[in-house]
Amino acid sequence: MSAKATGKVSAAVMASRVLGLAREMMFAGLFGGSRWMDCFYLAFKVPNLLRDLFAEGALSQAFVTTFSKKLKAEGETSAWALANKMMTLAAVFMSLITLLGILIAPWIVELLTSLSRAGSSPRSYNPEEIALTVTMVRIMYPFILLVSLAALVMGMLNAKNVFGIPALSSCFFNLGSMIGGAALGWWMDPTWGKDSLIGFAIGVVIGGLAQLTCQFPALRRVGYRFVADFRWKDSGVRQILKLMGPAVIAASVVQVNVVINAMFAYGVGEGAVSWLSYAFRLMQLPIGVFGVAVATVTLPALSRAAVGGIGTDFKPTLSKGLRLVAFLVLPSTLGLVLLAGPIVSVLYERGAFDAHDRMQTAAALRAYGYGLLCYAWLKVIQPAFYAIEKRWIPMLVSIFALGVNIGFNWFFVFVMRWGHESLALTTSISATLNFLILYFAMRRYAGDFGTADLLVLLAKLAGAGAVMAAVCLAANRWFFMDPAQLPFWLRALGLLATVGAAALVYFAAARVLKVAEAKDALDMVSRRLRG
Repeated sequence: MSAKATGKVSAAVMASRVLGLAREMMFAGLFGGSRWMDCFYLAFKVPNLLRDLFAEGALSQAFVTTFSKKLKAEGETSAWALANKMMTLAAVFMSLITLLGILIAPWIVELLTSLSRAGSSPRSYNPEEIALTVTMVRIMYPFILLVSLAALVMGMLNAKNVFGIPALSSCFFNLGSMIGGAALGWWMDPTWGKDSLIGFAIGVVIGGLAQLTCQFPALRRVGYRFVADFRWKDSGVRQILKLMGPAVIAASVVQVNVVINAMFAYGVGEGAVSWLSYAFRLMQLPIGVFGVAVATVTLPALSRAAVGGIGTDFKPTLSKGLRLVAFLVLPSTLGLVLLAGPIVSVLYERGAFDAHDRMQTAAALRAYGYGLLCYAWLKVIQPAFYAIEKRWIPMLVSIFALGVNIGFNWFFVFVMRWGHESLALTTSISATLNFLILYFAMRRYAGDFGTADLLVLLAKLAGAGAVMAAVCLAANRWFFMDPAQLPFWLRALGLLATVGAAALVYFAAARVLKVAEAKDALDMVSRRLRG
């Protein structure tokens, strides 16, 4: 795993996540936690879930694993032939899925809202809201076709050690969906009423098209030329589909949990789906910047190390990936939990998003934050099982975690009568159980891969985190007691200063405690600054 490659991916994903956050800020300012925004988020859950099931989750990981091995064992000609078969298969299959989704959209919406009418806490939608949600589901369904093809292109480029452009492709999605959506939304309803959300739904498809096409020049430079190939009775295609079967469940369990949370959220009250979505976007920022970035670079290396069995490089690569994620994500966890209120206030509290929305979103953010580290670790350890062809293990574990999630959701909402933040907490519980079981399962199949080193690192990071937490708590006590009473510029400046000081003391404490990953990160930044 190259530190330089990780740095490139981190920078590109950071840009994408920031743009994604800007998109959420725009939604918050225009629509707040309204019932119409709930409808949009519910409609987007459907293609977004399928994206994780078939594209950025299972398809991408299965393709990278198989393509990397074929590239190493048989050369470029054979690898490009496999790519043509998969591109053709994905285009045909996802087109059928898209058409089916458009046809059965009313039944999909009925299913997603069914839990809100179950138990003793019903919340039913009026026909106008149902109709709007169905319309937006139909509009956004082609997004899954575009993003599936984009995931395959990304996999080809990653296997050829091209990481920056594919990671940057999500920026084009966010730009396309924001600019195209805002322009169409204003054209359809200049007052930013419910009809303007139709424009933003179309913007999602525009963004998906941009995400796909922006990678074409880089793909051409590495030598790929697309030729439709319907000869799908191929060992490589079969291997990818075999890997995808379990991965469809395993790699996307947290996203499935998010959809289930949204279904339960309708029984909590108006705005709950929006609050959870706003909070989840903030939680995804460190996941995408650090967890996904490290996993993106680690997966091809793990796949190459697993050719012919678990090689000597497999365990060190996996161990280093987990340690690097821990060093990078732990301060994000502390920051999101301890500074949830100020963060939400600075980023969202304007326009239609009021103090009540801020408090509810912050509560959800704290609950999501508890599982952040394990969520990030899953991005690294799940693909490791696919690399060693133990694909059923993550699937079975994920089914168990999903069952735990549903059980806790029902108990918290319908028995304990807790609020929407309990739904975020179930996601954290599920992700934590998922990772712990997978970690010990990997030890059984691969042997010890640095458990002692990881525990020593976590102990050191706990010390560094304690110093950082003191800075955050002091800021909460003396500056952010009531952020709404402060002007925006002062809130933003105070948050920036607090985050900067907290990060500085965390890094300094890690250096004092001789955390090797701190030096690796510093060396990586130094090399990038030197060009």
